[in-house]
Amino acid sequence: MRELNFVRAGRLEWRDRPDPELVEPTDALVRPFVASRCDGDALPIHRPVSRAMQVGLKLGLIDPVVGSIVGPVPFRGPFGIGHECIAQVTEVGDAVTDVEVGDVVVVPWAVSCGTCPECRSGLTAKCSTMRASSPGGALAAFGFGPACGAWGGMVADALRVPFADHMLVRVPEGVDPLRVAAASDNLADAWRAVVPPLRERPGGSVLVIGGGGQSIGLYAAGLAVVHGASVVDYVDDRDARLEVADGFGATTRKVEKARRKSILDGSGRRYDVVVEASSTSQGAVRALRPGGVCTGTGYYLAPGTKVPVMDMYATSATLKVGVSNVRPVLPELLDFVATSGFPAEQVTSLLADWDDAPEAYAAHTTKLVLHRAPLDLTDN
Repeated sequence: MRELNFVRAGRLEWRDRPDPELVEPTDALVRPFVASRCDGDALPIHRPVSRAMQVGLKLGLIDPVVGSIVGPVPFRGPFGIGHECIAQVTEVGDAVTDVEVGDVVVVPWAVSCGTCPECRSGLTAKCSTMRASSPGGALAAFGFGPACGAWGGMVADALRVPFADHMLVRVPEGVDPLRVAAASDNLADAWRAVVPPLRERPGGSVLVIGGGGQSIGLYAAGLAVVHGASVVDYVDDRDARLEVADGFGATTRKVEKARRKSILDGSGRRYDVVVEASSTSQGAVRALRPGGVCTGTGYYLAPGTKVPVMDMYATSATLKVGVSNVRPVLPELLDFVATSGFPAEQVTSLLADWDDAPEAYAAHTTKLVLHRAPLDLTDN
């Protein structure tokens, strides 16, 4: 079968790998037919960061946990890339009862069992069952390379999904798979950063600092608007993203990265909810009003990232940082999209044919989505 492989910065190509097979009776095989590029994948594709990150890890300039996720030689190709997809179930093990051949499903980016203490606590990205067999020990996931296990990337002809009854979540009937292309990660990440804190603060004000997590910040702005935030301010330095946020109904401000800290740090409006999607952490917590919540959704590579603890103490602020635990939020998220018609596809900036994946995946664009025709499985 074909799988899209990251070879090195600026180069991706189709490579053959053995077809996956059912190993356990709880497994399923699926065929991805919609896939989107996670915001984080753009970093190694567009910049030759591998050597610099190796040096940074050796000199202690990059937090060592980074090596446990992407390996001691970060982003060493080739490896199967991609961890957001909508797929069709093509085969199920004898113990699978909740999904059937032909079902259209979201495949979460992190591999989890559903029964370990972490999974029962909603921390499916930190599933202890699956991390125990992951070489890096930090994550078990699709599309991150061998340090996160031999699961391969999602831009592929087939995937083996363990614990299928737990892992796979059906796309509601009537929902266009292209609308929820990023539900495996980025769309769900935005949901957790906005919807739960707004639920506790009805009508609260929201600030989204966009940039590093290009699509996450945009999804967050749109979700904040439709969930009744009294104010949704979106800050970024790119006109294209500002236009998308404006289309969702957010109030936009163009602010260059170098000026964000002076604007957000201890001055101006304060917010009930802040989504830090820029991967800079500049001033985000200081933008909170008393009792506010800031969620960091980006990568913070330096070991000495500064946190204004005294300011947080004085304002009773909460800072949440962590990988997205997608599986627990998927049913509510997908039901919301089905009933509200939330147009998440407005974030998609490039829709490309599946066969064009090597070129399209390397494009400098906010949100790439690949697609191909689903199979006709009615006879199965």
